[in-house]
Amino acid sequence: MSPKFLRIAVVLGLLSAIGPFAIDMYLPALPSIGQDLHAGTAAVQMSLLIFFLSMGFGQIVVGPISDMVGRKAPLYAGLALFMVGGVGSAMAPNIEWLIAFRFLQGLGASAGMAVPRAIVRDLHTGNEAAKLMSLLMLVFSVSPILAPLTGSQIIESFGWRAVFWTVTGAAALATILLATSLKETRPVEERAGSSFGTAIAGYRYLMGDRNFLGLVAIAGFGIASFFVYLSSSSFILIDHYGLSPSVYSVFFSINAVAFIGMSQLTGMLADRFGLKRVVWVAVTGYATVMMALFAIMASGVDRLDVMAALLFIGYGFLGLVIPTTSVLAMEEHGEIAGTASALMGTLHFAIGALAMGIAGIFFDGTPLPMVAGIALCAVISFTLAKLTLGRAREAAEAPAE
Repeated sequence: MSPKFLRIAVVLGLLSAIGPFAIDMYLPALPSIGQDLHAGTAAVQMSLLIFFLSMGFGQIVVGPISDMVGRKAPLYAGLALFMVGGVGSAMAPNIEWLIAFRFLQGLGASAGMAVPRAIVRDLHTGNEAAKLMSLLMLVFSVSPILAPLTGSQIIESFGWRAVFWTVTGAAALATILLATSLKETRPVEERAGSSFGTAIAGYRYLMGDRNFLGLVAIAGFGIASFFVYLSSSSFILIDHYGLSPSVYSVFFSINAVAFIGMSQLTGMLADRFGLKRVVWVAVTGYATVMMALFAIMASGVDRLDVMAALLFIGYGFLGLVIPTTSVLAMEEHGEIAGTASALMGTLHFAIGALAMGIAGIFFDGTPLPMVAGIALCAVISFTLAKLTLGRAREAAEAPAE
């Protein structure tokens, strides 16, 4: 692996991690934010949900802009908006102000989600793209390991507002790295035909591409299962199981370790078995484990160790699903990579936000509604994989006209 390849992965991974860092570092603070701002659980969860929504739907705009003006300018603008939102969140006097500034912060984070995937497609396709994507996810996935641990320490020492000052500083660092370590990957001549008109046409074309939508939805429901876990886990592990914020952070990080470890096998497994077979085996394992977890919890077994062990295995399988489906979905759309990446990201977050919102309705402080939501997302992801990959196999085997 060349130093240049590694450097690009590190920079793109850090840019992608800014948004998730502002989520994962914030999770241990949810109960204390509610107490400090005199807000109920639903209002505090709304500050998380609004961030997801704005980060997801902001990609619809920033993706095509990156096709029109290049990749770096939207990243600079997004980081600047993220920092404004971070400062506002740190100084919020009530839950309404916090929700408003989290919305701005999410819009800024949308650039870091959409543009790096387009840069990967600018540079590589096929298994090389899968290797870069999995390496990018290695850096990206450091966030759910380190961010909750760091966040809990900051919260215990300085209070929850210090979390937002910290993520604002991380965005400033990412801006410096963007300026010094990443070249523009969208040449001027390739931008000539790009406009909002072509973006709309591109979105219309992609929304009619069943293979693209199927692959995006497979990953989307996988990510949604993690969103359900994100929105409920701090209340369940801290309030229901009685863990401290620091110990909660350790349990939260365990799933990220599984996700990271397995995602790094993507390139090797894709070389040996092909991307589509890796997706199928991984999504089957993921759904099987999550359904087993639901069956055990529904039978009356309310044990943290059992839940943690099965989530670890299930999210390990998910670590193979996300990079492979992303590469396959982008494979045929290099000329509109920014637009395709934006639609992918928006659909991922829309599905995740919907799942998170529905799970919030049924939340009762116990693990079962959360586990049921996770298992349902896994089953839907499996069903979509069966339909999408089966359709692709039939098309490949069909005789030429």
